[in-house]
Amino acid sequence: MALPATFRKLVATKLSQHFKDAVTLQTVPMLKPGPKDILVRNRFVGINASDINKTAGRYSLDDKPPFEIGFESVGEVVDLGSEVKNVKIGQGVCFMHNGAFSEYQVLPAKMASPIPSIQPEYTALLISGMTADISLREVGRIKQGETVLVTAAAGGTGQFAVQFAKQAGCHVIGTCSSDAKAEFLKSLGCDRPINYKSENLADVLKKEYPTGVDVVYECVGGDIFHTCLRSLAPKGRLITIGFISGYKEDAIAAPTIHPKEVLGLLSKSASISGFFLFTYTDQWRASFIRQADLFAKGSLKVGVDLGTNSDKGPFKGVEGIMDAIDYLYSGKNKGKVVVEMNDPLPAAGL
Repeated sequence: MALPATFRKLVATKLSQHFKDAVTLQTVPMLKPGPKDILVRNRFVGINASDINKTAGRYSLDDKPPFEIGFESVGEVVDLGSEVKNVKIGQGVCFMHNGAFSEYQVLPAKMASPIPSIQPEYTALLISGMTADISLREVGRIKQGETVLVTAAAGGTGQFAVQFAKQAGCHVIGTCSSDAKAEFLKSLGCDRPINYKSENLADVLKKEYPTGVDVVYECVGGDIFHTCLRSLAPKGRLITIGFISGYKEDAIAAPTIHPKEVLGLLSKSASISGFFLFTYTDQWRASFIRQADLFAKGSLKVGVDLGTNSDKGPFKGVEGIMDAIDYLYSGKNKGKVVVEMNDPLPAAGL
């Protein structure tokens, strides 16, 4: 196919947790892949709560503006280097590589995973799906018969934590913020959805789960973190994968553990563990293959939210990324928030 002479991308030109203030839409010359690289036309990109941590410079002291942003994408290969043998032009691929908020992107061919079709669902299997899969296995060490509590369970990663815990034979509780999300959780197999806008989470846990919960998959922070911590069973494990409620603060607002809570952990032999996906790179490929196989068999439901029900309509193109970030932080999404970057190519376009 004939490639355009230029393309558009978002670049962080200022350090700020306010995404729209941090980024600039730029038009740049088309790229040429190196010998071991591929050029991908991005079709769908994933939106993550941590996108604003990236623009705020919280992940690395090396993040000095200007720098590229966006963590994950699904697209089609439109050019490749002379040494690339594992993919071909026209192949659908998905990948995690910085700079995904761009219409086109060059990356090492070894970073891309071929996929049978270009669907937004594969975007969700990357950061969101792998975080749930690997953390519950490696950190949560979930076992059949245990009770697992998932916060923000109807979100991009929570939806997978619910399903993986059910597949492991666990009883699953999921928190959410609306009755519609509670119904969504039921469709995923969640045993006890809790709409915290209409039910008090602490009261429900105390009444219905008096012996506590064995594993908590926690990503909200704030009061919910403390409620979950106090609700752990003996030998319980709380996995913190983030604290979205504190990301928009000027100084990132991580939960503070009180002395009484520490004593509570000691008395129960319970624990808190952090999980960061990028410390488990050796498990990425196996996790993706495992999820993709379940998805192909219909054993894993993948909810994606392309913004159809947002106030501004579906998220389309580079400009749609900023609206998608706002939508994610509004808490209205069900499933993984995804932006459609480019329209499908014509049937004879490759």
